Amino acid sequence: MAWDFSTEPEFETKLTWMREFVRDEIIPLETLDLDRATFARITAPLKEQVREQGLWAAHLPPELGGSGFGQVRLGLMHEILGQCRFAPGIFGNQAPDAGNAELLAIGGSPEQQERWMHPLLRGELRSCFSMTEPGAGSDPTLLATTAVRDGDEYVLNGHKWFSTNGSHADFLIVMAVTDPEAPPARRASMLIVPTGTAGVEILRDIPTLDHAPLGADLDSGHAEIRYRDVRVPAENLIGEPGDGFRLAQQRLGPGRIHHAMRWLGQSRRAFDMLCERAVSRHTHGSALADKQMVQEWVAMSAAEMRAARLLTLHAAWTMDQVGASRARVEIGMIKYWGARVLHDVIDRAIQVHGSLGFSADLPLEYMYRAARGARMLDGPDEVHKVTVARRILRGYTPREVPTEHVPTRAAAAREKFAAYLDAAVADA
Repeated sequence: MAWDFSTEPEFETKLTWMREFVRDEIIPLETLDLDRATFARITAPLKEQVREQGLWAAHLPPELGGSGFGQVRLGLMHEILGQCRFAPGIFGNQAPDAGNAELLAIGGSPEQQERWMHPLLRGELRSCFSMTEPGAGSDPTLLATTAVRDGDEYVLNGHKWFSTNGSHADFLIVMAVTDPEAPPARRASMLIVPTGTAGVEILRDIPTLDHAPLGADLDSGHAEIRYRDVRVPAENLIGEPGDGFRLAQQRLGPGRIHHAMRWLGQSRRAFDMLCERAVSRHTHGSALADKQMVQEWVAMSAAEMRAARLLTLHAAWTMDQVGASRARVEIGMIKYWGARVLHDVIDRAIQVHGSLGFSADLPLEYMYRAARGARMLDGPDEVHKVTVARRILRGYTPREVPTEHVPTRAAAAREKFAAYLDAAVADA
């Protein structure tokens, strides 16, 4: 099957509009220290322009309020949106809302979609995905939060953290164990929990390495949450009991591609800054661009970014062709490769700027701190490497170690191809 990453001329026009819009209207917002209310007022007309272009919430099919673009075109869009941390929200596909909308589109009932998903897509509600626990790390089979059926309700008890957007969300999608005796992949389920429900305790937003220096109040935050005898209606269960792991995989697969493409956009912005600095700054008698070390940084960054882009587009194309479950190797590779490229390109850009790059006068220092989280986001790189290696190795079968010595095997080969060897000698 031939790879095809091409898009229609009409869509290329959309991408051109997006590049100019992000550059001229969104990136300048990084220089302002805004509260949420002011930010909402400034960005409301920008969001309306996105809607007029038919680019709002493009990750879902048209019947659910999106544009039905498919993963390749979405990837190309996210490459542009990745240049600025505010851009995804202005286009209606910021994390975790975009992934939660996809999850409700996949597993939600019509009633759940009407009450939660459609307002989420319209930007009227915010959401949180509450799965990670202090004692579980990257192993979801160790989740300890429980949801016990009690008549027409589920009663939740547990402790979550790094629940992104939890302190600002209108509702939480909580992963909890509903059947501890089931096989590991069937123990957990997902439930919708309105944030104001009795027993939901938002303890704090956890301070992290990537806390933004500008517009900090706009950050979604990573909340620590206690659930103490939280009661929700049984109809708030998403899908069937035990569907939690299946739904999580369907939610996280596309999200990883979107992350990887946004990382490419961020890498490209850092790369452009690196190159502009190299040709502008003179030291020790010549431009930085003339220094062999800087030339290596430029060459390696360009090659690594190109490889990451092709890997990501191929993963997106594979998902469009065969679905997320059969593209796990491709998705895993872009996760750990893309995170490394993001870090290394930004690191070189900081180095070429010297003390200026280390300061908050440029966006590079925030980009660098955020890039460190990419190696853990949606599962640590090490877990994805193990997954990729195991799946690749399944295609190989063990062979017995040969007992013959090399001369013996060479003699057998000469006998097999004797006629050809004799003809070659005769021709010589």
